Amino acid sequence: MNYITFLIKSALFNFSRNKGRTFLTSLGILIGVMSVVLLTAAGLGLKKYIQTQFESIGTNTLRVIPGTAIRNGQFQGGPSSIGTIRFDEKDLRTLTRIRSLENVAPVFTKNGKASYGKETKFADIYATTSDIFPVLNFTPQYGKLFTRSDSIKSSKIAVIGPKLAENLYGNAKDAVGKNLKFENLNYRIVGVTQSKGGGGFGGPDLDSLIFVPYRSAFSFNPDKKFLTLAVKVKQGQSIPRVKKEITEALLRRYEEDDFSVFEPTEILSALNSIFGTLNIALVAIAAISLVVGGIGIMNIMYVTVTEKIKEIGIRRAIGARKTDILYQFLIESVILSLFGGLLGLILSFIIVFFVQSVFPAYIDLPTVVIALGVSTGIGVIFGVFPAKKAADLTPIDAIRYE
Repeated sequence: MNYITFLIKSALFNFSRNKGRTFLTSLGILIGVMSVVLLTAAGLGLKKYIQTQFESIGTNTLRVIPGTAIRNGQFQGGPSSIGTIRFDEKDLRTLTRIRSLENVAPVFTKNGKASYGKETKFADIYATTSDIFPVLNFTPQYGKLFTRSDSIKSSKIAVIGPKLAENLYGNAKDAVGKNLKFENLNYRIVGVTQSKGGGGFGGPDLDSLIFVPYRSAFSFNPDKKFLTLAVKVKQGQSIPRVKKEITEALLRRYEEDDFSVFEPTEILSALNSIFGTLNIALVAIAAISLVVGGIGIMNIMYVTVTEKIKEIGIRRAIGARKTDILYQFLIESVILSLFGGLLGLILSFIIVFFVQSVFPAYIDLPTVVIALGVSTGIGVIFGVFPAKKAADLTPIDAIRYE
């Protein structure tokens, strides 16, 4: 133990004599570790965000969409995956007759400019019925939600998310009773929903949505079609059985490949699979900088060996073994790598701390262990060659070196 302590102190003393070179040598490892840790943190944050969004909606809901884009928790490819059909009021009535369904909400979505006075923001509008609120588990924070009779009467009223309300009206409470302009249509805001904590990543921001009765939006939906049908299953009903009932009802009008019925959790599973693969690819690309940093350490250690050839010869002449010389340079290489890894990790924590105010990125324990383990491993791998070169020098040749 005393021997290892002596080697570490000796390495630290050598580094202190040339602080600039020590830092620059570790810079490659620092950048590599920071890149890998930040990309991993971003991937974990995105996964957490999406999971939170789906959990806020509920587990007893289903979606019916055109095509076969999602089947058995996997995204499908090919022309049929997109779908050419669009649902209409006849499909809405068909699903409404299924007794195991508590709510059925048609949805036509459009992105556009929402404005009030001089304030303008881009937002997603959901032209739908009052059934959308229990399906998505939305409750009012201020005001009220529109009703089924409002949908039938084509009332020009709207319910908006709290973030959009704050952006347009200063605060959410003041939005109730005010006018909202979307696609040259004027709506009166009757309610503001409770916050879902949406941050706008990986899908529509649930806190910036606009809900209007679907019949009031026929001016920008002239075909009177719906992009999706969102349903809520009654408590105690079997989800697989209800999916089968919906499929059988729609097959009376469409072909099997014309539509898909799926749970939101299936999207979550598919997205997690995609993001997992993407994150691995990005981390692998970032890891290239770790290899570059390791090569930099190897080059500097070769230079150090050259500078200390006479010192190595004297140490060998007075009794130092080959293994003593090997350990000396190997420990220096490991300390350089570990120093860069620690600095990269500290900078990553600082960056993630500030980013968390807008995105739920976080660094977990396995990432920390892997980052430090990899940086230490690089020190060993790339330090072994110059260390072996130093250990193989004969005392006579080393002392006589000019």
